[in-house]
Amino acid sequence: QFDAAVREATAAFGRGECFVERFLDRPRHIEVQVLADAAGTVWTLGTRDCSLQRRNQKLVEEAPAPGLSDGQREELARAARELCLAAGYVGAGTVEFLLGTDGTLSFLEVNTRLQVEHTVTEEIFGVDLVAWQLRIAAGETLPAAAPEARGHALEFRINAEDPARGFLPAPGTVTRFEAPSGPGVRLDTGVGAGSTVPPVFDSLLAKLVVTGQDRAEAIRRARRALAEFAIEGLPTVLPFHRAVLEAADFAGEHPEGHRVHTRWIETVFDAELAVTPFLPAEAEPGMLRAELELDGRLVRIGLPGALLAALGGLCAHTPGTPAAAGPEQPAAEAPGAVSAPITGTVQ
Repeated sequence: QFDAAVREATAAFGRGECFVERFLDRPRHIEVQVLADAAGTVWTLGTRDCSLQRRNQKLVEEAPAPGLSDGQREELARAARELCLAAGYVGAGTVEFLLGTDGTLSFLEVNTRLQVEHTVTEEIFGVDLVAWQLRIAAGETLPAAAPEARGHALEFRINAEDPARGFLPAPGTVTRFEAPSGPGVRLDTGVGAGSTVPPVFDSLLAKLVVTGQDRAEAIRRARRALAEFAIEGLPTVLPFHRAVLEAADFAGEHPEGHRVHTRWIETVFDAELAVTPFLPAEAEPGMLRAELELDGRLVRIGLPGALLAALGGLCAHTPGTPAAAGPEQPAAEAPGAVSAPITGTVQ
């Protein structure tokens, strides 16, 4: 394998130096958000955990990263700051690490830009990272002291993918898009009902960011927000996110604490938390959908046609007459009769 890597490197880059890295079993993906100006001031804005991934692409991120010791947080901040100073880095960036189960911290890479998950850092530090990136580029300097963090934030990437089919991308048309709201809920999106996702596309439809005073409150708010979030017309990862929040490994309810790692989805979720495959409304045999107003709120419901037919049959019986055990056989149509798809009484 090493010889093959050397040959590939030589063919691709003209140089065959390769390095053997230590294998990390079930590592977590931890990163540090940085802002650095040309005057040598570097802010390290806490940590983020981005371990929930499929195909090395993140699905859920949170800040600060749970389950770290004070020593680990200090080491991460120190390493990120010293790296930026040594490289003379200017601008916004992300310094990424892997954390092994034995506590080993390994440098991974630096993304010299803002990332999708920068929103959770913005929420807990109260900093507009996009604005500061532009201000630094314009020559402004950072204040000497970085702001203090408060609270906990979770971000859920809402992708047009079917988690029950290996997160298979699914283009289509969004027929319904109802976003949640409430305290601590932020939604970044450019999608709505009627939006079309073409076959050649980035699967990200929206970013749901939920903030609470602590992780427990953020999870409670996220459960409510995801329960209210409704997208129809194409499959999304919403069922996956709802299932993840109920998983003891993620919620920290397992005796061993937070146990999510970069391959958790493939090794644990697929085996224990399988979700129902997406089935378009038009593919649901006999399903009839309607909107009802309940307690002043519009609710969309779907009922099997067979159930409605049975209820209609019950209504047709005279009072005191027991209903038939099974569905009634349709009577022969009279000449000129108009058949109705739902059994009922015309008055």
